Amino acid sequence: MAKVQKVEDLIAWQKAEALAELVYSACRSGDLARDFGLRDQMQRAAVSVMSNIAEGFERKTTSDFSHFLYIAKGSLGELKSQLFLAARLKLIPLSVFSPTYSLADETGKIITGLIASLAKK
Repeated sequence: MAKVQKVEDLIAWQKAEALAELVYSACRSGDLARDFGLRDQMQRAAVSVMSNIAEGFERKTTSDFSHFLYIAKGSLGELKSQLFLAARLKLIPLSVFSPTYSLADETGKIITGLIASLAKK
């Protein structure tokens, strides 16, 4: 297997980037666009997931990478909670919540797998 040379090659980062795009898209319209606090927090959490994957990767040590992946998972947990709240408050429709939450869940599983892979090294 070829060694990953840049963070953009990691599936975890690709999924996190796609998730951030979905979150930003959801925050541009409807009632969520007018809820500045929740909107901004959701955007920050989404960006934090991909940013922490990148920061850990660039540290070039397995322990640092693993540490930052855990931080990314924490931000992902924040985002998932915020998505639930936005849906419950009817700030986003189910048609936006479902695919966004699903991608967040998938991203979390991939990050968990990457953490497990690093632990074997």
